[in-house]
Amino acid sequence: MEMDFKINDFEGPLDLLLHLIKESKMDIMDIEMESITKQYVDFLHHSEQMNLEVSSEYLVLASELIEIKSKMLLPRNQVVEGEAEEEDPRQELVNRLLEYQAYKDITHLLQEKELLRKDIYTKLPENIHQYVDEASYVPKGEMSVDDLIRAFQSYYQRKLESKPLNTKVTVNEISVASRRSDIQKVLKEKKRVSFFELFPVVSKEYIVATFLAILEMAKNRELVIMQDRDFDDIICEVV
Repeated sequence: MEMDFKINDFEGPLDLLLHLIKESKMDIMDIEMESITKQYVDFLHHSEQMNLEVSSEYLVLASELIEIKSKMLLPRNQVVEGEAEEEDPRQELVNRLLEYQAYKDITHLLQEKELLRKDIYTKLPENIHQYVDEASYVPKGEMSVDDLIRAFQSYYQRKLESKPLNTKVTVNEISVASRRSDIQKVLKEKKRVSFFELFPVVSKEYIVATFLAILEMAKNRELVIMQDRDFDDIICEVV
């Protein structure tokens, strides 16, 4: 067999042996010891002729292969009923090769993951307040958006738990613009109204549109949202 690769191409004797088995298209569970031993020894001889250094671990495996090959040539004792079947001399070698192949597969997988990981960039956590657009909040001294959301969540949960719910069914799409117009009309008439009075209908579409309309109006200084003390009513007042 002509050799056109160097012994340094392999990571060790098991890597070389596994390569020869695959090249010969052998079943790893049924290795042809005579053939594979000859290929392995020929490879080492060829490497020596090319003045390539052959480490002792390659020679150790060569002696093991020769020993297994010799055992395979000996006649097998007939199995007597009730006695355990004689172990295949190749079994230990097969186990080592399977274990090595498993490690080799895992190594390739980890190398692929490492390459993928190089394309992922992480950033340590930091204070994000410097990136917050202050215009998205109501003026300082009044209620923040977070306070408003927490208060409304509590109110909405109480509404859901109360029975029966006074809801209206409508097929018309509720827009932020329409709810903003409705709120402007209410404030024009009353000037000052409870935040929760602006949600007469408890439906997801109505609530979302109304809440966004209130936030937009607060941002544009069309109304202010206030609460004198914790747990007091939240008041929306026209500017």
